[in-house]
This record gives sequence, structure tokens and C-alpha cells, in this order.
Amino acid sequence: MAAVDTLVLASGNAGKLREFKQLLSPLGFDVRPQADFGVNEVEETGLTFVENALLKAREASLISGLPALADDSGLEVDALHGAPGIYSARYGGEPKSDEKNNQMLLEALSGCAEGQRSGRYWCVLVYLRHPKDPVPIIVQRSWEGEILAHPRGNEGFGYDPLFWLPDQGMSVAELPSESKNRLSHRGRALQGLVELLQVAHG
Repeated sequence: MAAVDTLVLASGNAGKLREFKQLLSPLGFDVRPQADFGVNEVEETGLTFVENALLKAREASLISGLPALADDSGLEVDALHGAPGIYSARYGGEPKSDEKNNQMLLEALSGCAEGQRSGRYWCVLVYLRHPKDPVPIIVQRSWEGEILAHPRGNEGFGYDPLFWLPDQGMSVAELPSESKNRLSHRGRALQGLVELLQVAHG
């Protein structure tokens, strides 16, 4: 692997960019947001996290001419039959807002008692060497937890203030960033991706 490999992150999410930079920069990757290359957000027409991640990575690689990394992630709540799922980022409607998404989730679970609010974060990562890469690297990881009735904590983004971790005794929004990077669905998916990239690059 070259000393520094430029990698286009197919996302405009500042929180995700910060997490990817923290995890990949020490490994020799210069992670750049797709906006740096004039890549617009694509319409997520897939029916799965994998399909949507592939759509985003292909577009970013095509426009930038560089390897691209995309993730599609979201929250799956058992009592809601898997919702919000692939619609997690826009669950509360347009324009997208963490606050609206969280409020919608609380309303949807308003009649659901504690102990019946299990769920998990999912992260699917797709790495493409070029837009027509026939063998994309795909990694997926989950993070089990429960949905709180009231938000807790000020860190993180998305549904983090409502996602309770029984084994940690706190919400994701109360976790220090170092712990989140180690434990989270995205952090562990990235670690898995890095291992596969190292093998692919010899």
C-alpha cells in the first residue's frame, strides 16, 4: 500500500467523515469527502444497505476517478419490524434532521414497554477500486442495544442519544469517541475493511 492513499468518502455527513478520518488516517489513508470532487448525493433507490452503499461508492469513484468508500447504515428496531432500516436518515421526513428522526422513533415506540425495545445499528461498507470494480469489498457489522424513552448524552449523532448499551450502562451519545470507534458497528466494520484491504494490497 502506498504511504498515503486518497480515498473518497461517498457521504456528506460530517459526523461520519470525522469517524472515518479518525480510524483510517493512522493507516495511511487520506479520506476526502465527495464534495471535494463535485460529487452530489445519489438517490438511494436500493432496497438493502448493500445496494445503497454500492450506488454511492460507484458514483463517487466515477466522478472522482479515485477509489471510493461508501457506507450505508441505519437502525433496525424489532418492535417496528425492522424500521426505520434503510430509511433511518430520512425517517422523520425532509429536510433530514436527527431531531425529527429521533422524535419520530419515540412516537413510533410510545406504546412499547421497556424490555421490548431491542434493536441494532447496522453498518455496511463498500470499497471500490474503480467504478466498474467486479469484486467490491463488502463488510457488514451490527451493534446490539435498546431504544430509550428519553434521549441521553451529547456526543455522537443520529440516533445515538436514544441507543442504550446495556453492557456499557450508558447511551452511545454518552460514550467517549475512542470507545465508540472501538465498539460501534461502523468502527468494527472499518476494522474488518482495513484487514481485507491489507490482504488485497499484499
